Amino acid sequence: MAIVAGVDFGTLSVRVSLVDSERGLLQSAICEYPLHRKREDPEYATQSHDDHMRALASAMREALKKAGVSGDQVQAIALDTTGSSVIMVDKNMQPLGEYYLWCDHRAKGEAAEITEAARRENLEAIQWCGGVYSSEWGFSKVLHWLRHNPDKRAQFASAFEHCDMVAATLCGITNPRKVKRSVCAIGHKWLWNRQLGGLPPESFLVKVDPLLQGVREKLDGECATSDQIAGALSAFWAEKLGLKSGIPIPVGAFDAHWDAIGAGCRTDDVVNVIGTAICVIGITPSVNLVPGVCGVVQGSVHPHRTGIEAGLSAAGDIFSAIASRAGTDVKTLSQGLEKYRAGQTGLLRMTWDNGDRTILVNPNLRGVTLGWNLQSTAQDELFAAIEGTAFHTKVILDRMAEHGVDMKRVINAGGIPQKNDVLNQVYANVLGRPVLVPSKSVVSLGSAIFAFLAAGTFKTVEEAQDKVCPPNKTFLPEESAQRIYKELYPLYSKLYFTLGQRSSGILGDVLPTLIAVAQSVNEPTRH
Repeated sequence: MAIVAGVDFGTLSVRVSLVDSERGLLQSAICEYPLHRKREDPEYATQSHDDHMRALASAMREALKKAGVSGDQVQAIALDTTGSSVIMVDKNMQPLGEYYLWCDHRAKGEAAEITEAARRENLEAIQWCGGVYSSEWGFSKVLHWLRHNPDKRAQFASAFEHCDMVAATLCGITNPRKVKRSVCAIGHKWLWNRQLGGLPPESFLVKVDPLLQGVREKLDGECATSDQIAGALSAFWAEKLGLKSGIPIPVGAFDAHWDAIGAGCRTDDVVNVIGTAICVIGITPSVNLVPGVCGVVQGSVHPHRTGIEAGLSAAGDIFSAIASRAGTDVKTLSQGLEKYRAGQTGLLRMTWDNGDRTILVNPNLRGVTLGWNLQSTAQDELFAAIEGTAFHTKVILDRMAEHGVDMKRVINAGGIPQKNDVLNQVYANVLGRPVLVPSKSVVSLGSAIFAFLAAGTFKTVEEAQDKVCPPNKTFLPEESAQRIYKELYPLYSKLYFTLGQRSSGILGDVLPTLIAVAQSVNEPTRH
C-alpha cells in the first residue's frame, strides 16, 4: 500500500488529490487563484507564480487534513498544469513577470510570423504541429515578451512552461540549465522534436526576428518523459506543503494529457478533456502527421507511445459567458436541458469565442450564433453551444481519421462530463458512436498515476490504470437524434471552413475585420 499526491493546476484553481494504491482516492482539496484579464484587451490573460505556489500549499494541507493522513506517509508528488503557460525568468529562476497563460493570445502576430518563416524556410518541425504555429505556444509568447519588455531583456535567462517551473521550484532548483523540461510541453508547443535535433536551429529563429538570437541556447536542457524524475522535494517546500523532504517528483506534463491517462486512455483511444476549453488527446501506436492539430509527439501522453493533441480554445468558458449574460449561472441555466431535442432550438452555434485552436488554428475568430428569433432564450443558446462544441469535436476527429488516426474508443473526461449527462448524450448523438464517461472525476488522477510510478508502486502506466481508474458509464447514440445531426453537421462544417478561413474568399474576412476594428478603437486604452 502506498499514498501519493496528484496535483492538477487548472485555469482558475489547483486541485490536490491524495490517492491510495489499494483504496483509491482518499480526499481532494481545491484552492483558487486569480486570472488577470483586461476588458480593453480580450487577448490578455496572466497569472502569478507566487499565487500558484500559495494555492498549492493551502490545498495540500487541506487535503492532508481532510484525509486524516500524515504528510510523512506521502511517498511522491506529481503535477500537471495548463499549457502553453509560459514564464520568463532570470539567472536565479526568479520570475520576470507573470505567466502568459495558455489562453493569452496577444502573440498572434508573432505566431503568424513564425508560421510564415517556417513555411518559407521549409522547417520540417512545423509539420509535426499541424502546419501552423499558434499564439498559444511558447516561441510566440517569448518573442512577444522580448518585444514588449526591452527594459528586462538583459535579465532574461530562460523561459519555462508552468509544469517545469513548478517542479523546479519544489525541488529547489535555482539554475535554469539544471531544470528538466517536459517532452509533453516542449514537444507540443515549442517545435521540439528529438528526431530532428531538438529545438529549431538558431539560424531559423533569427530569421523570424533577431531578438531570438541566443534564445535556443537559453532554452536548451535535458528533455524527459514523465516516467523520469525531475528531482526531490526540497526541505523548504516540504515544510510549506506539510510533506517530508526528499520524496521524488517526476517530470510534469499538461493537464489534459494526464487527465487522459487518468481516464484510462489506452492505445487507439481518444479522450475529450472537457473543461474551460477542450483538449482532444489520443494515443497512437505509430506516427501520423495531421494538418491542423496541436502536435504529434512521441512520449507526450504515454512515455512509450505517440501522443496527439487537438482541441477547442473555449467550452466551459462559453457556457459560463452565456449564463453570465443572462444574469445566472450554468447550473441554474442547465435545469430543463434534458428535455431538449436535437436541433429544436433552430440555432447553430460556432464555438470560436476564444478563437480556433484546431483545425484552423486561427485566433482571429469569434463566436457566432445563427438562427435567432424573437422567442429564442439564453437556455436555447446554451444547448446550441453544447451542440456546437460536439460538432467542432467531430470536425477534429474526422480530420484525424482522414490521416490514419484510428479510434477504438471515445472517452469524455475533464471537469464537465461527470456533471452534465446532456452534454455526453449530445456528443454520442453527434459523433454517432458510444461515448464513455468515467463514473468519478479523474482530474489529478493522472498525476497520481505518475506519482505512483515515481514511488515505484507500479511498474507501468497500464498496471496503475487497472488499479486506480474508475469504471465508465456508456452513452449510446439515439437514432432519432442522429438523423437530425447528420442533417445539421454539413451546415456546421460548411460555415466552419467558409467563415473561418480568409482564403475561402467569401466570408472569411468578416470576423478578423470586426476584431481589427474593435482593437483600433480601443488601442489608446490598451497597455
